[in-house]
Amino acid sequence: MALNREIWINTITENFYPDNSFMAKSIDDSAFVNNKTVHIPNAGKPSSVVINRSEKPAKIKEREDNELTYNIDELTTDPIHISNVDTVELSYDKRNSVLSNDRKQLQKAAAQNLLYKWAGSLKTKFFTAGDAREAHTSATASGNRKKITKAVVMKVFVRFNMDDVPADGRFMLLDAAMYADLLDDLTDKELSAFLACADASRGVLGKLYGFEIMQRSQVLRTTANGAAILKWEEDDAETELAAGLAWQQDCVSRALGDVKMFDDMGNPTYYGDIYSFLVRTGGSPRRYDGKGIAAIIESNAA
Repeated sequence: MALNREIWINTITENFYPDNSFMAKSIDDSAFVNNKTVHIPNAGKPSSVVINRSEKPAKIKEREDNELTYNIDELTTDPIHISNVDTVELSYDKRNSVLSNDRKQLQKAAAQNLLYKWAGSLKTKFFTAGDAREAHTSATASGNRKKITKAVVMKVFVRFNMDDVPADGRFMLLDAAMYADLLDDLTDKELSAFLACADASRGVLGKLYGFEIMQRSQVLRTTANGAAILKWEEDDAETELAAGLAWQQDCVSRALGDVKMFDDMGNPTYYGDIYSFLVRTGGSPRRYDGKGIAAIIESNAA
């Protein structure tokens, strides 16, 4: 009788994680991450300029400045137990796998939290107007959505120009489906020019109308009609809409601390080791007037 042999490979197939390189395209407030609240002063309205002033002495005025504030959040992972049995009997290194995965999961959550902060109350938003395709944000989302096109990117470009937003350092982050829709809308010549501006080392896949385009598996989603942000941690909804985000790097900030690991080695009641992770993080739009940030939200389609 033939023997059926079994073998356990000594490496483990790991989880995938999204590209979070977009975070670096912002002002770094990480030096303030160990504070509770960060205050960002904003200059008030500049003095009026008068040509050939006739009224003298001129009236003296004072400038009223504004400020934005944001709080630092503390993100933590659930403690995880690695038993002595797993340490000595498994063919692969479960400890290193757990520690690596939990660090990356924490960084993923920190990046997603930053997108919520930047998008805020969706003060400036544009809606897609392309051909219809199925909703893609969750299994619960139903109906069709209009694809993003280069025309809506042009609208954001014009809005930024009208607001005197600096031309350098403009970025747009789209989810996988919206990014594919945008590429599909470009002509062969436009696509060639777009891809020629790619810089993989910086997470940039191309450039269109002055925006460096980036992609992440998930970006943002909103409630019906783009009324408010619907966080990925919240319940799915049939009417939810996918959203991308455009910004200028001096108009948003990030604060990201070091990932801290807590460990309880050789716990006598669990007969193994217990680990957990923590990171302090925050961020915000930097301008009181909300300029330099815009959401691109999918419209409903018939």
